[in-house]
Amino acid sequence: MKKLLFTVFIILNTPSLYAQAPIEWTPDYELQLSDFKSDATEIGGNNLSIFPATRFDFAFQMSNYEFMFTKNFNSKVITNFYPQSAYFTAPDSLLARDLLLYARLTFDLTELYARKFRQQLYLQKGGFSNISFFQPIYNEIEKEYSARHSELSKATDLGRNHEQIKVAQQQILTEISLLSDFCKTCKPKKRKKE
Repeated sequence: MKKLLFTVFIILNTPSLYAQAPIEWTPDYELQLSDFKSDATEIGGNNLSIFPATRFDFAFQMSNYEFMFTKNFNSKVITNFYPQSAYFTAPDSLLARDLLLYARLTFDLTELYARKFRQQLYLQKGGFSNISFFQPIYNEIEKEYSARHSELSKATDLGRNHEQIKVAQQQILTEISLLSDFCKTCKPKKRKKE
């Protein structure tokens, strides 16, 4: 039987990050300033900028037969933070802390949209789906993610608006918990036929 080899890397926020040891998203880990390992990271000077280097990847390898009968792709979608590419520049340590709050928010936001992607893969994958069934799903999720990310960067002023960071963080964590069936290791509950 032919083996179907299919690998897709879906990128949110960053181009090529493949040669790094990533930090995988978990509900128990919070990013630290020490996780930003790029040489561009700097405290001091006049600039204020951040590149959180978060994304989710989607990859699988299976036979045509396995693909036909696979509905749950949760374990195939992984949210990562890439320390070697992540950087921030801040005039002082207080502003660096604000940027860290924003990076944590971005990491959680990336996991939220990974869960939305997992959910849509689950809901839209049929027994006779074509291998490229995920592409329109991804395009829509990426569009939503980009709009929300842009909105949050403005609303939180890159972490400097602490009240907005708290509100946004709580909202994102609530949305993540509502998609609890779509964590990386979860098995979604089967829908009842109506």
